[in-house]
Amino acid sequence: MTKQPLKTLTFALLIGLMTMLGGTSTAQAELIDPSAETSQVTVEMLTHEDGSADQGATDMIGKSIYKYMQLGGDPSKLSAEQKTAAEGYYDRYEDAPFFALSNLWILLCAFLVFIMHLGFSCIESGLCQSKNTVNILFKNVFIVCSGLLLYALWGFNAMYPGDGWAIGDIFAFGSNISGGPDTTTDLSYGGTALCQTGWADFIFQAMFAATAATIVSGAVAERVKLTSFMIFAILLVGFAYPISGGWKWGGGWLADMDFYDFAGSSVVHAFGGFASLACVLVLGPRRGKYTKQGIRPILPSSMPLASIGAFLLWFGWFGFNGGSVLSANPGAISYVIVTTSLGAACGGLACMATSWVILKKPDLSMSLNGILAGLVGVTAGADQLSILGSSIAGAVAGILVVLAVLFFDKIKIDDPVGAISVHGICGIWGTLAVGLPFLTLEGVDINLGVQLLGTLSIAAFAFIFSYAVFFILKLTLGVRVDEAEEAEGLDVAEHGVPAYNH
Repeated sequence: MTKQPLKTLTFALLIGLMTMLGGTSTAQAELIDPSAETSQVTVEMLTHEDGSADQGATDMIGKSIYKYMQLGGDPSKLSAEQKTAAEGYYDRYEDAPFFALSNLWILLCAFLVFIMHLGFSCIESGLCQSKNTVNILFKNVFIVCSGLLLYALWGFNAMYPGDGWAIGDIFAFGSNISGGPDTTTDLSYGGTALCQTGWADFIFQAMFAATAATIVSGAVAERVKLTSFMIFAILLVGFAYPISGGWKWGGGWLADMDFYDFAGSSVVHAFGGFASLACVLVLGPRRGKYTKQGIRPILPSSMPLASIGAFLLWFGWFGFNGGSVLSANPGAISYVIVTTSLGAACGGLACMATSWVILKKPDLSMSLNGILAGLVGVTAGADQLSILGSSIAGAVAGILVVLAVLFFDKIKIDDPVGAISVHGICGIWGTLAVGLPFLTLEGVDINLGVQLLGTLSIAAFAFIFSYAVFFILKLTLGVRVDEAEEAEGLDVAEHGVPAYNH
């Protein structure tokens, strides 16, 4: 008998709580005024799906209208465009990962791309002579530290200027990043097409920026003067890379032509590869590499270290390409990771077979570069290539890298790590591959002529800029260590300490 009053009281409290919640919902719905100017959606806003500011604004309004409808608001007060915006928000956010998950994914990918700098350090150290190891590691440490700072001070806002182009869609002035932890922490930054905070976007792109100079580091290894290289790296990452990068990714003239480069076969890799070619032409080959008797191989110091580097780069490439989805879209990420892996695997196998036939021996260093070549070969179209297409693109890159390495050796262009071949030649191939309809998914329509124009423009800009800067450095400070220092090794000559104490 004593339990009945308690049950009655509990039931009464529940009814009261439900009534309060119902009243709160109505009150919250009324707080959102669908007739307000800030709640209006235009037809033009609904057509943006490219990560522009309008897409972010549309998603923000769609979110508020969706909330209005969920909390009991009157649908008759909504325009057709407002309803479309709310439906778009629902389709993208209720069925797909949330903003926080997308942002976390981009940050994790930034960490993976950062690991690639360790991969570059290992593969360069392993493929070069041990007497130059400290010098190679020092350059890589300097590149990532200075590159991050320069990108924060100037590069990021020069590469992504919004409406701030100074000269047409070709050159933009940069500025330093600014704001606090609460800046751009919602959909307003870019909607679902760029589903992250501005800070996550910066750190992800900053990890890409330093890669360009790291590519050059390997090509000029074992004979470049440290101070001259450091000056060159500052100018390349701080000023040149944001200019050509903005042509595509910052809404510049190549973006206007619908040039396609998903994750940077041209923007990052061809840029770095042809910057490397220019520097090597100015610098000249290592002493003793090309003799009257022919090419004298300069043996690598550590193939285990080089192998570790290649696998670290493959691992980091999951973030390089996977993060370029720019959201946590499960289907897109999964597909890009698969095409990336297939490109790497087919590049490695094709390179193994090709080098074995030509060189008569199974060559590990070639095979490692074949993996990297395959990765570069699918980077421009990792989201647009078919499964078979990504396999073919990677395999072709694996064959090309063997032919390119042998060709450059034949014409006495000395590249200790094969950077020009891997990143430059295969970067161009990867950009062209996404313009070949038999390699892409059904319905993809990317103009091959525009692809050719875009990749050659970026490669030419990188080459001309790098040749001019490096040649000026040669005339002023000098770019090459003297013969005695090169023979002794740059570790002792430039740093005063060997890498290994036997």
